[in-house]
Amino acid sequence: MDYIQDILAAIGVVINGIPQGILALSFGFAAFPTGLGFAFSAIANAVTGSVAPVSFQVETITVAGTMGDNKRERVSLIFYAAIIMTIIGLFGLMDKLVGFIGVEITSGMMAGVGLILAKAAIDMARSNRDVGIISFFTALIVYIFTHDLVYTIVASVGLATFYSSFYKKQTFDLVGDVAENKLSFVKPLGLNWKILRGALALACLNIGSNISFGMITGSMTGSDTNPVDVDVLTVVSSVADFITSLFGGAPLESIISATGSAPNPVFSGVLMMTLMALLLFFGVLPKLGKFVPMESIAGFLFVLGAIVTVPSNFSSGSEIDPMTTGITMIVSYFFDPFFGMLAGVVVKFLLPLLGVSL
Repeated sequence: MDYIQDILAAIGVVINGIPQGILALSFGFAAFPTGLGFAFSAIANAVTGSVAPVSFQVETITVAGTMGDNKRERVSLIFYAAIIMTIIGLFGLMDKLVGFIGVEITSGMMAGVGLILAKAAIDMARSNRDVGIISFFTALIVYIFTHDLVYTIVASVGLATFYSSFYKKQTFDLVGDVAENKLSFVKPLGLNWKILRGALALACLNIGSNISFGMITGSMTGSDTNPVDVDVLTVVSSVADFITSLFGGAPLESIISATGSAPNPVFSGVLMMTLMALLLFFGVLPKLGKFVPMESIAGFLFVLGAIVTVPSNFSSGSEIDPMTTGITMIVSYFFDPFFGMLAGVVVKFLLPLLGVSL
């Protein structure tokens, strides 16, 4: 019976990840090398006993997809961010770094990313208005009545896709070689200001998400002490990103995973990542992507960003320092999470030293 619950939890997280995987494919990230990242992470979690899996994370996909103008720029951002985060994880610096900048700044960065998601959702809906409107209204109604993101995804994406397929009679071409069942090396671009800025933005985002999402998944286990080693999680996700980015794959980051509440959370998480790897290796996800319009995810993105991510993170940060959290959030939205973190550090540490009070 326990293993049935483990399997059901893993399947639920896979279903939750499919629309976000389609979003990644729509930005031109390739499926097969992303499967390698899932396979590596499954093995790594099985060896280390980590209960925190990695998967498609809509925040990182959206930031990388919008900060890079083309596939090579996007995978270059991920590649250099992976190097930064691997070093941080290997030297055990995650807890120290988060302890230094504080919850108010990490929460502000995540709230700013929530605003980025909401804006991306609105832009998607505008590009295909009828599909976007259906996705928006369905997602809002379902979430208001259920407060369940899985139901919200399934209903909004499903209804918008049904409309596109049967009323508009459309199929959707994926970008580039996303569905090719082979590995093609993508040489990262040399470091310049744009690439460095994007890599630092992704690194800052991953610092916040590894702490918040990873620890939430760990708390689901019911253990008296949280079983998630954030440094291990950071190394696993970063090495996975390093592998996928070299061949044009999508980033894989920490998520809030229902496998944490399974009777055997390590097994359930490993099973989830194995199933995702198989979907990518056998080209199932790209085939689904030909019939699922990118705009179908707009409603879910808006709910996740504007209704879930922004309020929860702003609330937790503002309980400590509303000014620092607010400025970090605003700067993260208008620029990126790295500049948001810098702004937060200035407000929290430098201005008081100068005798400036906000």
